[in-house]
Amino acid sequence: MLTITQALHDQIVAHSRADHPDEACGVVAGPAGTGRPERFIPMLNAARSPTFYEFDSGDLLKLYREMDDRDEEPVVIYHSHTATEAYPSRTDVTYANEPGAHYVLVSTADTDGGGPFQFRSYRIVDGEITEEDVRVVEAY
Repeated sequence: MLTITQALHDQIVAHSRADHPDEACGVVAGPAGTGRPERFIPMLNAARSPTFYEFDSGDLLKLYREMDDRDEEPVVIYHSHTATEAYPSRTDVTYANEPGAHYVLVSTADTDGGGPFQFRSYRIVDGEITEEDVRVVEAY
C-alpha cells in the first residue's frame, strides 16, 4: 500500500494537470529505507509528448546525486497519461527499473466516468504489474 500525504497527492495531480496535454513526470523522494514519500520533485518531460515521457538524462543524474547526498531514495515515481486510463503501458513497464518504488499514474482523461482524473499506484518488478491501494493522509 502507498501511504501519501494529501499535500503530495495534490502536488502530483496539479503537475499532471499543468503539463496536459503533454505527459508530466517526477519523483517523490524519501529517507532511505523508510518507504515514506516526503520531497516532491517535478521533472521536465524531455520528450514533451502527450503519449510518452522521458526524464532528461542530465536532470536524472543530478537528482540521483542529490538524493544520495541527502540519504534519500525514490519512493514514488509518477507520470501522467493524457488520453488513457492510469495503467502502466508496455513502455512504462520496460522503463520501470526501481523495484522498491511505487509507480503512480495519474490520468488527466476521464476514462472511467469517475471524474477528471484517476490516481493509481503500482509495484512493477521484473515486468510484473501489481496494483496497490493508495491511502491519502493529512500528515505522517
